[in-house]
Amino acid sequence: MARGKVQMRRIENPVHRQVMFCKRRAGILKEVKELSVLCDADIDIIIFPTHEKLYELATNGAMHDLIDTYRKSCGETVGDMSQPQVCI
Repeated sequence: MARGKVQMRRIENPVHRQVMFCKRRAGILKEVKELSVLCDADIDIIIFPTHEKLYELATNGAMHDLIDTYRKSCGETVGDMSQPQVCI
């Protein structure tokens, strides 16, 4: 039995929205952990919900260490946040 296609739109019911957020958050964090183990990658993820606490996951080490590594790879000094860069 196949599932129906889910339309991407905001869930209006706050209870249903919170339940969906918790399930999706758990799934994303699980996938990040698996990707880190399978590919030997350092992955950090930050989730900013609109009304709750901050969720973050650093697979290896601390979040700020990986952010510093990211900044160095982009040629940005650690204290320089005046011109944010995207380094892909």
